[in-house]
Amino acid sequence: MFSSRFHWDFHPNRLTELLAEKRHASVPILDLTESNPTHAGLHYPPDLMRAFDDPRALVYEPSPTGSVDARQVVARTPDVDPQRILLTASTSEAYAYLFKLLANPGDNVLVPRPSYPLFDYLATMESISVRQYPLVYHGEWSIDLEGLTAAIDERTRAIVVVHPNNPTGSYLKRSELDALVRLCRDRQLALISDEVFFDYDFAPDPHRAGTIAAVTGCLAFAMSGLSKIAGLPQMKLGWIVVNGPEELRREAFEKLEWIADTYLSVSTPVQCAARALLQAGEQVQMQIRERCATHLSLAREALAGSPANILNVEGGWYITVQAPRVRSEEEWALQLLARENVLVQPGFFYDFDSEAFLVLSLLTAPEIFSEGIARLRRQLDGA
Repeated sequence: MFSSRFHWDFHPNRLTELLAEKRHASVPILDLTESNPTHAGLHYPPDLMRAFDDPRALVYEPSPTGSVDARQVVARTPDVDPQRILLTASTSEAYAYLFKLLANPGDNVLVPRPSYPLFDYLATMESISVRQYPLVYHGEWSIDLEGLTAAIDERTRAIVVVHPNNPTGSYLKRSELDALVRLCRDRQLALISDEVFFDYDFAPDPHRAGTIAAVTGCLAFAMSGLSKIAGLPQMKLGWIVVNGPEELRREAFEKLEWIADTYLSVSTPVQCAARALLQAGEQVQMQIRERCATHLSLAREALAGSPANILNVEGGWYITVQAPRVRSEEEWALQLLARENVLVQPGFFYDFDSEAFLVLSLLTAPEIFSEGIARLRRQLDGA
């Protein structure tokens, strides 16, 4: 009766089961996986909702690409032409639009490994598949370009990069971007860049690539949205910036407009409020940047001299802790939850290809993060 898209195992894993038991017993959990800014104890401007006190929100004037005013607002640099921006309800919807645009059923797109586990779901919902290319770590993360090239087959339609990646926090480098643009141009592939964490770097780097919105050597799409930029995931506004050779870019944008016109999912109120939301979001973004930097320093200090190692991270909201291989990362996560009431994510959630990695959110409320890290250290020392 139901679509074959739903091929996943919906049974809860061991960590989920244990967490449910703890919460059912009302055990206080130190959640070091919290990535929802609205649950992280941040301070939002008290007059934020006044942004929706706009009479224009009562008038429905549908535009597939989004209103001119809203697109001008999200064109955040002089180099981005608002006419190359298409609004979506989220970056997840942006992926769906792009997969519809670029791929037929049975085609595939390349995605990084490790990375956020949503790609398989998004691709399968569009009747396409993902092929993974490796990110490798040698003191810092980089793309294995040979491995990426080997992953391309006759049904590959696009290469997805996450800039910076989640959870490794690694940005694309200039040399990597140059290689990807050449490869996409030569193989007639599109380059898709998820840049939701782009503003959250920990330090400048002259080797870091800029936004893919500036790429002209191949068909390229850069995505972002209010969810991360302004810490407002509930406001549901994302966008795609389309770039590349003019003829390809124009055709891609025209077809995206047709797709968007089919759904018209972006609400009028959030478009009218976009300017005020982004302005208010600057205060939230500053808090997030400060908290993540503080927690990164705290974690490095707390775990210094322990059997664990924090992998090099350039930006984003997460850190990856490499724990001793005396037990699997799943067992590490289960032990932390069972003995210390501390919740972390095991690396296999993000398709790390070896053991034993634990992923922690730097966004966690300060009192929870500091105590959770202390308990993590205690378990590491007892390993």
